[in-house]
Amino acid sequence: MITLKDVQDAAERIRGIAMWTPLLPFGEGLWLKPETLQSIGAFKVRGGVNAVSALKPKAVVTHSSGNHGQAIALAAKTFGIPATIVVPSTTPAGKMEALRRSGAAIVVVEPADRLSRAESIAAEQDAVLIPPFDHPLVIAGQGTIALEILHDLSDVDVIATPVGGGGLISGIAVAAKALKPSVKVIGVEPELAGETAESFRHGELVTWPIEKTYQTIADGVRTAPSPLTFEHIQAYVDDVVTVSEEDICAAMGDLALNARLVVEPSGALAVAAHRSGLLPKGRTVAVLSGGNVDPSLLRTCLT
Repeated sequence: MITLKDVQDAAERIRGIAMWTPLLPFGEGLWLKPETLQSIGAFKVRGGVNAVSALKPKAVVTHSSGNHGQAIALAAKTFGIPATIVVPSTTPAGKMEALRRSGAAIVVVEPADRLSRAESIAAEQDAVLIPPFDHPLVIAGQGTIALEILHDLSDVDVIATPVGGGGLISGIAVAAKALKPSVKVIGVEPELAGETAESFRHGELVTWPIEKTYQTIADGVRTAPSPLTFEHIQAYVDDVVTVSEEDICAAMGDLALNARLVVEPSGALAVAAHRSGLLPKGRTVAVLSGGNVDPSLLRTCLT
């Protein structure tokens, strides 16, 4: 498991590449942490850059539904190494196009084959495989968000963040609890992909079939935690709640119209939970994990 020192080291590695995103007031007692403002439009740049910077590979491979792939492609370009991204065929068109423009080699597979194909390519190319969440360096990079939150709002009571594979909430929870043990760290998932919430309640890791989880519009959180990230969640996270597809879409519309922020479904989860009264009371920061949304879906949520 990672430590606060790991997160602090990550903050030094990503300095000048990942942006220190601001906290934006959004109604009484709520602040937004817009990772949508990162150069790739998502928080994943933190973990991707930290891992590549620390490992110094000659070549890198990953599998991703979009945002982590862009992060690894950016890190590879920054450090002058080749990158291959294995992408599920269900990836939204906008994210797919961004990956094709990234300069990395793109391999499209069926969702169930993404990990195995990435592993085989890494072996063939003698490259380092950096997964989207199941890696200590990736988790530590994502945790730098908590350092910024606690610096900018030291009296924060609640940090709410999306949960998919669990790398984001694991890193945030470790750093936040180390710096301020009283802060509540809450994960938010779609009801259609609520594996972490169920696992959290039962005290053991549960996975759902992709035929179910891939029904949610929140494509960035369709994966379940790994044993590594779930261990962090069990140790440091206070609760995991779920929201409906309608709540996610409504939150996206609210953020677009009233915060002037374009946010993808996964990125709107924490605001959806706040709007639904599912979060503890107190000064709350909602992490907006990404803004790479398909325009047609955004239009639907605005009407």
